[in-house]
Amino acid sequence: MKPVARFLLISFLLLITIPSANAGVEDLLPRPKQVEAGRGTVHPRHVRVRYVKKIPGVERNADEAYRIHVTRLGIRIDAITDHGVWNARQTLAQLADENGDIPRCTITDWPSFRIRGFMQDVGRRYISLDELKREIDNLSRFKVNVFHWHLTENQAWRLEIRAFPQLTSPGSMIRQPGCFYTQDEVRELVAFCRERHVTLIPEIDIPGHSAAFERAMGFGMQTPEGKAALKTIFEEVCALFDVPYIHIGSDEVRFTDQELVPGIVALIRSKGKKVVSWNPGWNYRPGEIDMTQLWSYRGKAQPGIPAIDCRLHYINHFDTYGDIVALYTSTICGEKEGSEDIAGSIVAVWNDRDLPDERQIVVQNNFYPSAVALASRAWQGGGYQYFDDFGTCLPVDPMHPATRDFADFERRLVHALERLPENAPHVYIPQADVLWQISDSYSNEGDLGRAFKPEEALAQEDPWTYLCSLQAGQARGNGVYFRHVWGPGTVAGYFKDPQPYRTVYAWRRIWSDRRRLARLRFETQNYSRSERDQAPPQGEWDWRGSRIWFNGVALIPPVWVGDSGTVGWETPFGNENCSGRYPMNVQLDEGWNWVLLKLPVGEFTTPEVRLVKWMFTFAIEI
Repeated sequence: MKPVARFLLISFLLLITIPSANAGVEDLLPRPKQVEAGRGTVHPRHVRVRYVKKIPGVERNADEAYRIHVTRLGIRIDAITDHGVWNARQTLAQLADENGDIPRCTITDWPSFRIRGFMQDVGRRYISLDELKREIDNLSRFKVNVFHWHLTENQAWRLEIRAFPQLTSPGSMIRQPGCFYTQDEVRELVAFCRERHVTLIPEIDIPGHSAAFERAMGFGMQTPEGKAALKTIFEEVCALFDVPYIHIGSDEVRFTDQELVPGIVALIRSKGKKVVSWNPGWNYRPGEIDMTQLWSYRGKAQPGIPAIDCRLHYINHFDTYGDIVALYTSTICGEKEGSEDIAGSIVAVWNDRDLPDERQIVVQNNFYPSAVALASRAWQGGGYQYFDDFGTCLPVDPMHPATRDFADFERRLVHALERLPENAPHVYIPQADVLWQISDSYSNEGDLGRAFKPEEALAQEDPWTYLCSLQAGQARGNGVYFRHVWGPGTVAGYFKDPQPYRTVYAWRRIWSDRRRLARLRFETQNYSRSERDQAPPQGEWDWRGSRIWFNGVALIPPVWVGDSGTVGWETPFGNENCSGRYPMNVQLDEGWNWVLLKLPVGEFTTPEVRLVKWMFTFAIEI
């Protein structure tokens, strides 16, 4: 029996939401599974939608799959569900040029993993409803389908609970007192997400990360009074959130009451909801929980319990350029495709250290490029490593599959970012074709100011020829880690076995067809937004004595606005990160220009910077 098809006509003007100049199938992001390009374009007034029982060729996650036919006769979408239609609409919107013309093609597409999401920690740092809507709206265009809303933390409880209004009283909050989400705002955001086929997963973290709860209530969650209060809270939460999942946190805590977590799980399930919990956290057996979210390298996916991979996706620790390589080239949970046990991935922003405003949260965490990179990988499937092979460093060989794939992704990413609204800020500059020469690792024996052979170039008549005469390796990209923040056992950098008390040099050339000013973003320590690190001393790029020479002239660091003395969580970051400050102007001469970087390191943890990132960012925009 032939499947029954249901047809709809959709106004083309309502369909196209982000028209873009010079669009084409080669610019689509995420990259579709199957594309047959045709010749010419179509300018239809309507799009026909056909609901079908099956789309031939689709291998998994058929509820989100679609097929688009763009012919001279018009456009037709085949899909099984409304979600598939939505995904097709996002693809067509990317294909449309400024005149609304669509290139002729046939596209069959489906996601490799069923969860592709992002998380915002609003417990530590309140983020306005308007900003959350912007992020959800912008990312849904790239088929991001989950928003994880971390609502409670030690700093503040951000969700209105009518049974206990003291939870959101200003006196119970130590950051942005009085800022929380009303129940009307919750319903508004749930509806906003549903319109974009984004599943909202609210998180009420129990029993850890609960200092704000204790301040407000006067008792802990693992007391008899706390357990009773949590029962009331989760009954209200389940009634409030018209969503399938409730996240209960349950990580980084010593469990003194063995009945609390199982009791809350049973309560939530009795209300018709599914439960998500962090892993490591409470130890669940198959059937006791609906999904776990892996947050640490110690977290392991368990057969019989679907897992969301979030282990190395904390972009609050990440730089702008090196880490996006690892995000995009990695596999999800070590797998090429999703399964019943491997659901997908989420990129997370933890706002431990305060930032001046919402824009800085977006920019300094490289939010849009990183979120789109991971979502693209989860949609496409595949990957080449799990952060542990070449890690943050693209293979130098331009023909290596990972290098070619990243270059293709980056081209699509830049095309997409240019067409997002101004409310989606970023500082990303293409890097796949940037090649550095990297010196040997010299032992500085604790003298971080000690000069080594590459510095002799500064006194040469032909410094570039001298540098080329030195033994050197190569690294690709605008950002290079010699040692990642988490170390070589977790995320690989340039050196497989980096040692302390070393000095490394990097150099490259830059061509300019005329004398001009260029904009440079440069740093030698990307400050994690989850650390109480100190700003560098005035007149220094970092606490390690790093240096940069541009055409033989030393570049002077900016005047740091942050505190270089003792700081705390509530001391906002200033201009420590290059993404958080205006780029510096550098003079390019006509022809070849050259840059030399000196990058010493002592210990990998210091009193000033707990997580020393032995790295550099050098991104120049001409």
